[in-house]
Amino acid sequence: MARNGWSRYPRRHFYLFVGPWVAGFLFLTAAPLLYAFAVSLTNFDGSSPRWRWIGFRNYVELFGDQAAQAALVRTIGYTAMVVPLSVAGSLGLAMLLNRRLKAVGFWRTVFFLPSIVPMVATAIMWKLILNRDSGIMNAVLGVAGIRPISWLVDPVAFYALVILTLWGLGGGMVIMLAALQGVPAELEEAARVDGASRWSVFRHVTLPMISPVVYFQVITGVITTLQIVIQPLLLAETSSISTVGQVPQSTRLYMVQVYQDFFLHNRFGYGSAMLWVFFLVILAFTLLVQRSSRLWVHYEVDSDADR
Repeated sequence: MARNGWSRYPRRHFYLFVGPWVAGFLFLTAAPLLYAFAVSLTNFDGSSPRWRWIGFRNYVELFGDQAAQAALVRTIGYTAMVVPLSVAGSLGLAMLLNRRLKAVGFWRTVFFLPSIVPMVATAIMWKLILNRDSGIMNAVLGVAGIRPISWLVDPVAFYALVILTLWGLGGGMVIMLAALQGVPAELEEAARVDGASRWSVFRHVTLPMISPVVYFQVITGVITTLQIVIQPLLLAETSSISTVGQVPQSTRLYMVQVYQDFFLHNRFGYGSAMLWVFFLVILAFTLLVQRSSRLWVHYEVDSDADR
């Protein structure tokens, strides 16, 4: 029997290779998590050496904090809107650019470029575009006879945030495009020969074949969207730490509330408790998506591997 090629190496080589990752996980992930949990059990304000152990009092206060609960509900609603639109939009662009079009490489580049622009620059750009008095958006609407809209204040600020988030569909489009190009063309052609319509081919052939990639997009989208914080802060009319309390109510998401408690109210212990509770919320949503994947995600089975 042929020996595995790696068996000739000593076991210490394995630990030598994984050592940097283990060290990084312990010191850059596990240790900060444990430290944050320890801080959540105190009344630490971030600067004063006078702090004391208060146990789970921050957590008890958090479950009675109506502002934090409202921010969490807004965040869940925002995620429920943005993630399906992002996945559907990325898939739609990928299907459009998966065809034989003239200058298809140029158009793929055009749609992908916004996703690599730094988020701060993107937020500032859209803040200028959506400005009520001098923004391009209201100038275009004015040509059509529509009165100027205050995009950066309630209640329209929420939809401005959605527009800003959907601006970066190019990254998901590239992943979806790679998945579509991995679908065997003969399967789709066979379905068309059997009389299937384009929708039937997409629903019964294409979508099941790319469902693992769609699942990846959904689960990463949920995790990322729930933690959004930079966009609401920069899209507000006044963007600074001292004026974070002036973020519109409709875009005051959970992480914005955490940011405010950390840097405006200097409640590092309470903010750490908010983050730990939010970690459990994100974990719960991730597990929910993972459980639901059994109903709609189909993995290709290698028949040769079962022999």
